[in-house]
Amino acid sequence: MKLRSFRLSDYPHIIELFRDVLSEACFETTMEAFGRQLSWDSDLVIVAETDDRPVGVIIGTIDKNQGYYYRIAVARGYQRQGIGTALIHKLRERFENRKVSKIYVTVDNHNEPILPLYESAGYHSEDFFRSYDRLSIVSG
Repeated sequence: MKLRSFRLSDYPHIIELFRDVLSEACFETTMEAFGRQLSWDSDLVIVAETDDRPVGVIIGTIDKNQGYYYRIAVARGYQRQGIGTALIHKLRERFENRKVSKIYVTVDNHNEPILPLYESAGYHSEDFFRSYDRLSIVSG
Protein backbone atom coordinates (compact mmCIF):
# COMPACT_ATOMS: atom_id res chain seq x y z
CA MET A 1 0.00 0.00 0.00
CA LYS A 2 1.18 3.48 -0.88
CA LEU A 3 -0.07 6.75 0.68
CA ARG A 4 0.09 9.86 -1.45
CA SER A 5 -1.61 13.15 -2.25
CA PHE A 6 -4.74 13.15 -4.37
CA ARG A 7 -4.22 13.34 -8.15
CA LEU A 8 -6.83 14.45 -10.65
CA SER A 9 -6.78 10.96 -12.21
CA ASP A 10 -8.04 9.61 -8.85
CA TYR A 11 -11.30 11.52 -9.10
CA PRO A 12 -13.51 8.84 -10.74
CA HIS A 13 -12.14 6.13 -8.43
CA ILE A 14 -12.69 8.23 -5.31
CA ILE A 15 -16.25 9.06 -6.39
CA GLU A 16 -16.90 5.34 -6.90
CA LEU A 17 -15.39 4.60 -3.48
CA PHE A 18 -17.55 7.23 -1.78
CA ARG A 19 -20.69 5.96 -3.52
CA ASP A 20 -19.93 2.43 -2.40
CA VAL A 21 -19.18 3.04 1.28
CA LEU A 22 -21.09 6.21 2.23
CA SER A 23 -24.82 6.62 2.64
CA GLU A 24 -26.54 8.76 0.02
CA ALA A 25 -26.91 11.72 2.40
CA CYS A 26 -23.29 11.41 3.51
CA PHE A 27 -22.14 11.14 -0.11
CA GLU A 28 -23.83 14.42 -1.03
CA THR A 29 -22.34 16.44 1.84
CA THR A 30 -18.95 14.77 1.38
CA MET A 31 -18.84 15.63 -2.32
CA GLU A 32 -19.49 19.30 -1.57
CA ALA A 33 -16.72 19.39 1.03
CA PHE A 34 -14.39 17.31 -1.15
CA GLY A 35 -14.71 19.79 -4.03
CA ARG A 36 -14.07 22.77 -1.77
CA GLN A 37 -11.03 21.15 -0.18
CA LEU A 38 -9.55 20.23 -3.56
CA SER A 39 -9.86 23.85 -4.66
CA TRP A 40 -8.16 25.07 -1.48
CA ASP A 41 -5.47 22.52 -0.70
CA SER A 42 -5.38 19.10 -2.31
CA ASP A 43 -2.36 18.05 -0.18
CA LEU A 44 -4.81 17.50 2.67
CA VAL A 45 -6.63 14.86 0.62
CA ILE A 46 -4.62 11.67 0.97
CA VAL A 47 -5.16 8.53 -1.06
CA ALA A 48 -4.24 4.96 -0.13
CA GLU A 49 -3.31 3.05 -3.25
CA THR A 50 -2.92 -0.68 -3.82
CA ASP A 51 -2.09 -2.19 -7.20
CA ASP A 52 -2.19 1.29 -8.76
CA ARG A 53 -5.80 1.81 -7.68
CA PRO A 54 -7.15 4.04 -4.88
CA VAL A 55 -8.63 1.92 -2.08
CA GLY A 56 -8.92 4.60 0.61
CA VAL A 57 -9.07 8.34 1.06
CA ILE A 58 -9.06 10.84 3.90
CA ILE A 59 -10.07 14.48 3.64
CA GLY A 60 -8.66 17.05 6.03
CA THR A 61 -8.69 20.81 6.24
CA ILE A 62 -7.09 23.58 8.24
CA ASP A 63 -9.00 26.50 9.70
CA LYS A 64 -7.55 29.17 11.97
CA ASN A 65 -4.40 27.10 12.52
CA GLN A 66 -6.39 24.04 13.59
CA GLY A 67 -6.41 20.80 11.63
CA TYR A 68 -9.61 18.86 11.11
CA TYR A 69 -10.13 15.30 9.92
CA TYR A 70 -13.32 15.53 7.89
CA ARG A 71 -14.10 12.23 6.16
CA ILE A 72 -12.40 8.88 5.68
CA ALA A 73 -13.46 6.03 3.41
CA VAL A 74 -11.88 2.66 2.68
CA ALA A 75 -13.14 0.26 0.02
CA ARG A 76 -15.14 -2.61 1.48
CA GLY A 77 -12.69 -5.33 0.46
CA TYR A 78 -9.83 -3.45 2.13
CA GLN A 79 -11.38 -2.51 5.47
CA ARG A 80 -9.89 -3.75 8.75
CA GLN A 81 -6.42 -4.02 7.23
CA GLY A 82 -4.90 -0.89 8.78
CA ILE A 83 -5.51 1.39 5.80
CA GLY A 84 -7.77 3.79 7.73
CA THR A 85 -5.26 4.04 10.56
CA ALA A 86 -2.42 4.66 8.10
CA LEU A 87 -4.42 7.44 6.44
CA ILE A 88 -5.12 9.05 9.83
CA HIS A 89 -1.43 8.97 10.75
CA LYS A 90 -0.33 10.36 7.37
CA LEU A 91 -2.78 13.27 7.62
CA ARG A 92 -1.63 13.92 11.20
CA GLU A 93 1.93 14.12 9.87
CA ARG A 94 0.85 16.72 7.31
CA PHE A 95 -0.97 18.72 9.97
CA GLU A 96 2.11 18.61 12.21
CA ASN A 97 4.37 19.69 9.32
CA ARG A 98 2.15 22.74 8.96
CA LYS A 99 2.44 23.38 12.68
CA VAL A 100 -1.28 23.47 13.44
CA SER A 101 -2.03 24.32 17.06
CA LYS A 102 -4.59 21.53 17.57
CA ILE A 103 -6.02 18.63 15.59
CA TYR A 104 -9.69 17.68 15.79
CA VAL A 105 -11.84 14.89 14.43
CA THR A 106 -14.96 16.42 12.91
CA VAL A 107 -17.94 14.43 14.12
CA ASP A 108 -21.30 14.46 12.43
CA ASN A 109 -24.16 12.01 12.29
CA HIS A 110 -22.45 10.20 9.40
CA ASN A 111 -19.17 9.28 11.06
CA GLU A 112 -20.21 8.55 14.65
CA PRO A 113 -19.81 4.78 14.03
CA ILE A 114 -16.14 5.09 13.11
CA LEU A 115 -15.02 7.12 16.12
CA PRO A 116 -13.41 3.97 17.58
CA LEU A 117 -11.04 4.04 14.59
CA TYR A 118 -9.86 7.51 15.60
CA GLU A 119 -9.65 6.43 19.24
CA SER A 120 -7.45 3.48 18.24
CA ALA A 121 -5.23 6.02 16.44
CA GLY A 122 -4.78 7.96 19.70
CA TYR A 123 -7.60 10.50 19.68
CA HIS A 124 -9.96 11.02 22.62
CA SER A 125 -13.37 12.58 23.16
CA GLU A 126 -11.82 16.01 23.79
CA ASP A 127 -10.39 15.82 20.24
CA PHE A 128 -13.83 15.39 18.68
CA PHE A 129 -15.33 18.51 17.15
CA ARG A 130 -19.05 17.87 16.99
CA SER A 131 -20.48 19.75 14.07
CA TYR A 132 -23.99 18.99 13.04
CA ASP A 133 -23.97 21.99 10.77
CA ARG A 134 -22.14 21.75 7.53
CA LEU A 135 -18.43 22.09 8.05
CA SER A 136 -17.60 25.32 6.32
CA ILE A 137 -14.75 23.11 5.43
CA VAL A 138 -13.96 24.83 7.37
CA SER A 139 -13.74 28.40 6.18
CA GLY A 140 -10.76 28.33 3.97
